[in-house]
Amino acid sequence: MIAYLKASVLLAPLVLGGCLANDNAFLPQDGFETVALRSGQVTGKETAWVQDRRQAAAVDAKVRRLMEGKYLGADAAVQVALLNNKGLQASYADIGISVADLWQETLPPLNPRISLSYGTVDFTRTVEGLVVSNIIALITRERRLDVATARVHAAQLGAVLRTLEVASQTRRAWIEAVAAWENVALLNRAKVAADAAAELAAGLGGSGAMTKADQAREQVFYAELAGRTATARLEARLAKERLVRLLGLYGRDVDFEVPNALPRLPRAVAKREGIEAEALRSRVDVQLAKLQLDALAKSYGLTKATRYVSDLELGAGIEAEEEVEENEDGGKERKTTLSPAVEASLTIPIFDSGQARLRKAEFEYLRAANLLAERGVNIRSEARSAYQAYRSGFDIARHYQNSVLPLRTTLEKEAVLTYNGMITSTFELITDTRERVEANIAALEARKEFWLADEGLTSAVFGGGETDGGEAAEVETAAAGDDD
Repeated sequence: MIAYLKASVLLAPLVLGGCLANDNAFLPQDGFETVALRSGQVTGKETAWVQDRRQAAAVDAKVRRLMEGKYLGADAAVQVALLNNKGLQASYADIGISVADLWQETLPPLNPRISLSYGTVDFTRTVEGLVVSNIIALITRERRLDVATARVHAAQLGAVLRTLEVASQTRRAWIEAVAAWENVALLNRAKVAADAAAELAAGLGGSGAMTKADQAREQVFYAELAGRTATARLEARLAKERLVRLLGLYGRDVDFEVPNALPRLPRAVAKREGIEAEALRSRVDVQLAKLQLDALAKSYGLTKATRYVSDLELGAGIEAEEEVEENEDGGKERKTTLSPAVEASLTIPIFDSGQARLRKAEFEYLRAANLLAERGVNIRSEARSAYQAYRSGFDIARHYQNSVLPLRTTLEKEAVLTYNGMITSTFELITDTRERVEANIAALEARKEFWLADEGLTSAVFGGGETDGGEAAEVETAAAGDDD
């Protein structure tokens, strides 16, 4: 009987814990479906969370198919980054961590403590077995589950925000790389013309038809273009390397090429009425901050509930008393008596009344609430600024395309005609050519700024822009809460 009681006391909590563990097996991959859906609605691209070799092989195959073309387009670059960026994969692990924390909260708050005592007095043996559990942890279990659930949702939105950030950074890097290579192409064409002019000037100088000063002007123009072309080529290579890092490529995979020209301007710009309200409604970082504030509020309630009594333990078990008695025949008879046993322990808060933890939770909530309010003010301004940059960028780029460049081309053609007619000097011809080169570069810069503003407008409405990361991190830090 004594042996049976010992076995029961030891095995009961183990069996119970095993059942709970089996019934609450969470799959982090289920939490990623929300991330894939939300990010796909904004980017129109597929995302994947690689957790084993089979998934890694499937992602590698998709990336290689995307890289098969001669040139890597903007959409293909974004898709490769969302599948292959290792930093993005690391951020997805936060979902698994938060789900594991939620799983932990669904289990009994603390593994039960087993207390077993044995004693002998005269002919009496006593065995006492107790299973002890934390009562406060059991009482606050639902609140802790609410906090853990809110943090799972926050981790999902954080992953969505990081996905949008990578998508935005990749598209911007692609635009900058393409613009850099287009700049190289413009300078190369100008250098060819300047080289021909320099050779002509050298020939005219040898015949005495051109002064040394005019020859020097032609030659220095060519020398300056050669230096600018070398600098532009370096900037283009560095811009491509920034894109490579976002794509997560290395080895032979970095030998891809980007187009040598940016896309043409659209015929008209999109009108975004009520963009402030749209941004406040759609921004993922705002939704994340609200969830984190909600988690802090739940954590604050938990801290308040456990302010005075944080360690209250209650134990219940069975006490078995075995007594040996002599019967009438002179033999010995064993008699076992079973009785319930209850034990309670309480930590008395003499020195730590929980006031400090309570005030800390209040200030953390206050900080997070003010950061969220500041985020709302900034988002309104960011949305307005993004639309102004988008609208003005289109007007500026179109002005260069429709007005400045045609006029510069006309001026250069007329300068060549008058130069051939010995009306325009060599210096004036060089000046017109130089100004046309500068106008082409300025037009390219305006077109690049428009496409960057176009991407910035999307980020301003949905999140993932350059200004989101730091401020969202501040809110997240404030919302970390106190787990006490």
